[in-house]
Amino acid sequence: MKSLSLTAVVLGVLGLVAAFVLWMSPADEFIFAPDRAEPLAERVTVEGARPAGADSVYFVDVFVRRMSLLERILPFTRPDGSTVVPEEQLLPAGTSEEERDQRNADDMQRSEQIATAVALKALGYDVVATPTGILVTGVAGDGPAAGRIEPGDVIVEVDGAPVRTPDALRARITRHAPGDEVDLVVRRGGERVELTVPTIPNPADPDRPIVGIQVDQAADIELPIDVDIDLGPVGGPSAGLPFALEIARQLGRDVTHGCRVAATGALALDGSVIPVGALKQKTYGVRRSDVDVFVVPARENAAIARQYADDVRIIAVDSYQQALRRLATSALKC
Repeated sequence: MKSLSLTAVVLGVLGLVAAFVLWMSPADEFIFAPDRAEPLAERVTVEGARPAGADSVYFVDVFVRRMSLLERILPFTRPDGSTVVPEEQLLPAGTSEEERDQRNADDMQRSEQIATAVALKALGYDVVATPTGILVTGVAGDGPAAGRIEPGDVIVEVDGAPVRTPDALRARITRHAPGDEVDLVVRRGGERVELTVPTIPNPADPDRPIVGIQVDQAADIELPIDVDIDLGPVGGPSAGLPFALEIARQLGRDVTHGCRVAATGALALDGSVIPVGALKQKTYGVRRSDVDVFVVPARENAAIARQYADDVRIIAVDSYQQALRRLATSALKC
């Protein structure tokens, strides 16, 4: 009897050691896991602020890390609401994690500037903002653009026509049928480069062609007042919409209408809301923070958010101006 007990203890210890080793050993895949939604009031400083309403706008981030071998072997050890992402989707061939982090930091800086320009312009401020093209922020490793388009390229022409905003780029590409080729001109390192890129069907909408890139607005911007945004190590462009809403709130516009409002979505300089990733994790995050309303990009992003929203109200928008209208006219009761 004592021998059996000792054996059980030894096996238990060995099992714990093995689990620890597997937990500490990274796998090739990454995990996207939910974080909590956080208020922006203490992170956004606006010159001449006169906030309207007591409730700040909330932004929501996502934890991104390598999956452990234990999580690969035992899926139940993964965080609730998480998604496994293949390495090649997050780190295209030849890209290091440090390069990815730097690109995310650059994306955040652009997002802050564009969000400020959009918010101030909507409030009637004199903003000098000149779109200069569409910045490529990511290239899918398994998409048709891989090996042709590079992160950092600025797309300035599609099929011989100038384009300056992400919406204009999408409009030109969707004139094609999936499988057609698209002629692009990009600025790369000060040079003009001509490219021909095949299209493939969008997995979410097979009738719509895509080339497999993520984009943001490239622009020259001059702002009339000082706005400082500091999210610490958070990177990426997806907080543009909540930034712009919070700036408007701090300058006296009633944005939240007595509700706890969270938002996600990148912004183009014309106010268009650009779809973003990790909507499942972000929706989990707003649920955990007792948020009443979650403003998200329309169509696929909104469909995912509604799937996981539970009691959170989802407002789908195509533009910043529409977000302001929907929040003001939805007769929110919180």
